[in-house]
Amino acid sequence: MTDGGLILAAGVLLAAGIGAALAAGRLRVPGLVLFLGLGMLLGSDGLALIEFGGSERDVELARTIGVIALALILFEGGLVAGWDDIRGVIGPSIALATFGTIATAVLTGAAAHLLLGLSWLEGLLLGSIVAGTDSAAVFSVLRQSSLRRRLARTLEAESGLNDPVAVVLVIGFIEWIQSPDYGLLDLVVLGLTELPIGAVVGAAVGLGAVATFKRAPFATRGLYPVASIATAGLAFGLADVLHGSGFLAVFLAGLTLGSARIPGKRAVEDFHDGVAWVAQIVLFLTLGLLVFPSELGDVALDGLILTAVLLLVARPVATYLSTRVGRFPMRESALLSWAGLRGALPVVFATFPVIEGIPEADRFFNLVFFVVLISALLQGATFEPLARALGLTSSEPALSRPLLEVGTIQRLGAEVLEFPVGPDHCIVGRLINELGLPREALVNVLVRGEEALLPRGSTQIEGGDRLHILVREPVRAEVEGLFDRWRHGPIGEPAPVVASVRSHSAVFSVRPWREEEGDPGAPKHVDGVPVARSLRTRRGAPGSLVQLDDARFAVIGDGVVAIGGPRQVFRYCRERIGRAKEPEGRAWWQEVAGVLSQRSLGS
Repeated sequence: MTDGGLILAAGVLLAAGIGAALAAGRLRVPGLVLFLGLGMLLGSDGLALIEFGGSERDVELARTIGVIALALILFEGGLVAGWDDIRGVIGPSIALATFGTIATAVLTGAAAHLLLGLSWLEGLLLGSIVAGTDSAAVFSVLRQSSLRRRLARTLEAESGLNDPVAVVLVIGFIEWIQSPDYGLLDLVVLGLTELPIGAVVGAAVGLGAVATFKRAPFATRGLYPVASIATAGLAFGLADVLHGSGFLAVFLAGLTLGSARIPGKRAVEDFHDGVAWVAQIVLFLTLGLLVFPSELGDVALDGLILTAVLLLVARPVATYLSTRVGRFPMRESALLSWAGLRGALPVVFATFPVIEGIPEADRFFNLVFFVVLISALLQGATFEPLARALGLTSSEPALSRPLLEVGTIQRLGAEVLEFPVGPDHCIVGRLINELGLPREALVNVLVRGEEALLPRGSTQIEGGDRLHILVREPVRAEVEGLFDRWRHGPIGEPAPVVASVRSHSAVFSVRPWREEEGDPGAPKHVDGVPVARSLRTRRGAPGSLVQLDDARFAVIGDGVVAIGGPRQVFRYCRERIGRAKEPEGRAWWQEVAGVLSQRSLGS
């Protein structure tokens, strides 16, 4: 085939993969099922349009493609998860990834020995191959799910962390089968060597990448994705060269980079989202080409037995025991068990014994492929209905919707964040000026249905709205900290500060605001008295209305501060309205006067 023909074929295959992904979304099944089916259709045992899978060289090529694709998928998984998202579930996630994977491998391996006639070591090798959940399959299901965030984050972290444990088991049992003097202690040493090395390398490369992103003067935003690809390659390659876990290293490098506030983050995440899709399509098409469908009938009965043991016994027992760490209720443990989808990972691992010439390796490969197909079809199609039936869904998507970022303003130290308003969020029915945003943040666009509205402070928020918030980088964390209150409350102003019994009649004063007193939009003290709460922050110019610890009010604006009781400050604001020369200034004094008019003016 000519170079042009090869490029055309690649384009056709990717286009077919995109079509399969779209069809999978409509059919509510993981895309990997259709990708695998497409590969089987085009392969040597189908239409024979692509001759592949008939030699050991093809298997080695498939394994190489699989390892590279899995590394890219794991890096993207860590990148979008972020440490802040998984911090609260890291305990049960690690328990599932380590003890859960080992327990699943042992229970499935024992069943394979007792029911399928394999030796103990062969059974444990087969159990190890199918023990790990697949990050690509899990993410594919979660993208279409409304599973509660805690459970979704647990599955995210587990699917990224269990791959290194599974590959240690697979490599260890292959070595055990080939070398009679190899034993359990050697397998333990292998795990205690590979995993720490992978963890240290991944964290170190990730931290180095964060420092580079923050300090390197990249000439164009296009270099940020290039730097992130380099990060993934360095993490996996360096860990592997040092005899560590490349899978763990690349996931942790992505997690470290995704947890940091770095320039070009949105561009990097979008780029790796696309790369992960390409990796999935290429990986599953390749694995589909490697399979000969005519051989699957010979292992159908054994495959059904193995799948039943894995899905109904081994995974549920392992999940229940592992989730005692986080004290998950029984129904949550049951759903986490059912959500352990198998995908590309076991099929890639099944190529390892084939290449190493392990007895029964070809049978293993067909058995594993059968398990993956049944798992993806059965669990993938029923996961969301089961979650709804168990009452474990919410009005929000399982995976956080990515925040928007606009290139020009990002380079100037600002970003645009998007907040989707759910129908049960506490800000539904509230006004824009009740959101409690700091002065260096404002809602600049409100998307309602198919309309983009320019909101005012009096605009009422409705369920289904999407708030686009322009934020200066220094206050981004503060704004993101408000999101949980917007969802669950409390919203609105706290109870008024009541003057202590030692307080006396308020003395009204007006004076210039001094620079050494701090930010007039967010003062901490006024006249040496701590600020109890902020009532309003002025937009477009420095200024604020606050209540002090001694129950007095202070309004700051146009370079002056007025301090006194509510009636005194109210009268001062009325005077300033008449003297204001600019519409913006007049609007500020009117807003403050309106707030004070609702207070007790009798003090």
